[in-house]
Amino acid sequence: MSEGARALLEGCFRAALRRVDAAEAVRRAVVRERGALWIAGERVPEGAPLRVIAAGKAAAAMARAFEEAAGDRIACGVAVTKDGHGLPLARLALREAAHPVPDARCEAAAREVLAVARGAEASAWLVVLLSGGASALLTAPLPGLGQEDLRATTHALLEAGAPIGALNAVRKHLTLLSGGRLARASGAARLLVLAISDVLGDAPDVIGSGPCAPDPTRYADALEALAARGVLARVPAAVRAHLEAGARGEREETPKPGDPAFARVGFRVLASSGDALRAACEEAVARGCAVHVVSAALEGEAREAGARLAWLARGSAPRRPTVLAAAGETTVTVRGPGSGGRCQELALAAALALEGAPGITLLAAGTDGSDGPTDAAGAFADGGSVARGRAAGRDAVADLARSDAHGFFAAEGGLLRTGPTRTNALDLVLIHVAPRAERDPF
Repeated sequence: MSEGARALLEGCFRAALRRVDAAEAVRRAVVRERGALWIAGERVPEGAPLRVIAAGKAAAAMARAFEEAAGDRIACGVAVTKDGHGLPLARLALREAAHPVPDARCEAAAREVLAVARGAEASAWLVVLLSGGASALLTAPLPGLGQEDLRATTHALLEAGAPIGALNAVRKHLTLLSGGRLARASGAARLLVLAISDVLGDAPDVIGSGPCAPDPTRYADALEALAARGVLARVPAAVRAHLEAGARGEREETPKPGDPAFARVGFRVLASSGDALRAACEEAVARGCAVHVVSAALEGEAREAGARLAWLARGSAPRRPTVLAAAGETTVTVRGPGSGGRCQELALAAALALEGAPGITLLAAGTDGSDGPTDAAGAFADGGSVARGRAAGRDAVADLARSDAHGFFAAEGGLLRTGPTRTNALDLVLIHVAPRAERDPF
């Protein structure tokens, strides 16, 4: 185990976290100057009621920073975040709820958010502070569906390793606020969305399932997403019936491009995975490493990505210490009763591919600080991980087969725990490769 390499990689990761700090991003975008309030470069008219909605894993941090800037200009608002991610707020009501599988608190919070939006006066400005996790946290079912229908559908898609696009297509056609419905519900004069992006490409219709953006998907796309992951027969009958009725034109579609509701909407991304990746690379350079960006859009099965990146590192022969860097969001198809997340699964697959290889250390971690339903942000892996796991009574091959990367790294000692970071800008994979001449065997 190379403690120096681990410290270097963790330092690069924490530099990335600082760059995408949600509170700092809001402070840069919201400024009060000589009595005037500016939001993302727009001046809020004097006397305009200001309503605020914050939703996602970064909601509490964004809301508190917004309160600090806007102060008594805020008329009312609510912030909804994941359990354990809250912070004391002075003017907005704070709600914590379940993520990624919704519960009754998600529905209650969504209806509270809807009331804030619907209650906006014609002269009001509605500000939406949006971050990853919002779509699960604001899950209120459309008429004819229940919360258990949404829970079962979300669980089936997550177990099947559905990518964010598939999840969003389904959620947008089952819930009250996603897919532009929040914007349509509000009669506010101006609606501004300030977002911390947790999706590749930073598309407004994808971040948080696009509550204030036109939806390019249709009911037929939601059905296709379920069928493509092999879960259409497993979701509740009420969900299938609802989506099939929508595909026949018997349910109202989500608002599409050109809908007048979006003429009042402004959208600005305050921080993204690209920012996190650049910050990690800059820190690596400052620590004396060469840097090579392998991918700024890492996708696919986590175990396949982990093995691929590990073999890439094994095949490199740098003349100076080098960091290979990637950002993105992989998926996990759950294959057993274990525990873990996409970063830990990627790291476990990499550990198997790196077994016995000296001088290579990998870190895969989520910028939100919570990788899957675990207390870890991610994990380190190197050429000695498999052996250390074996000494601790773990079988890396068996643990990967049963989707128990968390169990493996908890025993082996490779977990990275940051606690809630209250931001969310996708995942980072950082690999330190020592010069070939310095690669000492374990």
